[in-house]
Amino acid sequence: MKKFLFSVVFFFLIPSAVFAVAPVSPVLLKNSLEISGWIPYWRSATGTADVLPHLDSLTEVNPFGYTVKNDGTLVDTARLGQEPWVSFIAAAKKKKVRVIPTVMWSDGAAIHAILSNTKSRIALEDAIALLVKENNFDGIDIDFEGKYAKTKDYFSTFLKGLYIRLGKKWVMCTIEARTPLDSRFSKIPKDIAFANDFPSINKYCDRVRIMTYDQQSIDLKLNDAALGPYVPVSDPKWVEKVIALTAKTIPKKKLVIGIPTYGYEYRVKELSEGYEYDLLWPFNPRYAIELSQTLHVPAIRNEAGELSFAYVPTSTIVVSSSSVNSVGQSNNPNLATTSFSSGSAVSAFGSTKEFNMVWWSDAQAIKDKINHAKKLGVRGVAIFKFDGGQDPRMWDVLR
Repeated sequence: MKKFLFSVVFFFLIPSAVFAVAPVSPVLLKNSLEISGWIPYWRSATGTADVLPHLDSLTEVNPFGYTVKNDGTLVDTARLGQEPWVSFIAAAKKKKVRVIPTVMWSDGAAIHAILSNTKSRIALEDAIALLVKENNFDGIDIDFEGKYAKTKDYFSTFLKGLYIRLGKKWVMCTIEARTPLDSRFSKIPKDIAFANDFPSINKYCDRVRIMTYDQQSIDLKLNDAALGPYVPVSDPKWVEKVIALTAKTIPKKKLVIGIPTYGYEYRVKELSEGYEYDLLWPFNPRYAIELSQTLHVPAIRNEAGELSFAYVPTSTIVVSSSSVNSVGQSNNPNLATTSFSSGSAVSAFGSTKEFNMVWWSDAQAIKDKINHAKKLGVRGVAIFKFDGGQDPRMWDVLR
């Protein structure tokens, strides 16, 4: 576990920052930013139903989507040839909204095995190109995560082959955020190696969507500067660092900032110096709101511009789990039957050695990040995720 030092004890209970007090004022964005977002396969029905009335606010939609087997063959995990996708895709095309599905893959060993073999790599390039053309998609979004550093050149070659095959179709690339080394390490290792070749990605990708979320504890400088426990989903200060570094090799006219719509709960333990964080689960905002109301513990707008509150578990009650774990895989039997702890608010850290912390992104945080994207001068924003579980006021922000 990561350990961090915080010097100020009063953090959460700030009356003026209690959430859900003032409405989020809408901002007009479509003419200044491209706005896209992923609709996850595990919530196809609610995701498409949620987005359908708001297609006019979007530049692009990304069914999330296709996966790749260990043998390099594609799988239509979302079943895009069936309803509700067929009607949804037709409606998007009618509105002239780009439909660009995502091919996701997170098995580093399998990715290397397929891409380092010329025959299997070309077969995958051909399969994806055929998929796009046969379904008349506007392009493809490549989201290969967890790659090895030794896969870097093979991945670049794969992108080149795909770029050539797709011609006028779009090649979107979704890649991990790269935190500056002096913010990520207290002592920078000498043998740093990266899995993504930014110059090649710039050359062969029409848009580069940066996964500027799940920040958590990666930025040591921001951790040290924080005024209390600090595990953001996405702090604009971190996003700015990531974009400044990335823009050295990929021009901002191609860069798209990823914006989260979810949150995480942690079990936090106070140490002699700092805190230890144990990630419990991801959730959609409704879970945090229900829990806050049940416990009578207000959330505040924290220094990352997101919402958070802390509480000490004292007994067990049941809070709706339908919005928990909807960030990741849907069929988790453990979370489907989980009971959640009730307790009292934490107003002064140091008065208890262990507590739970709930931290998430709401419509105001999304609005702030969109305005920050405009300030940074990037091409657009990509919302992860559209599934019907995000703060519904988000659509006022995107309108």
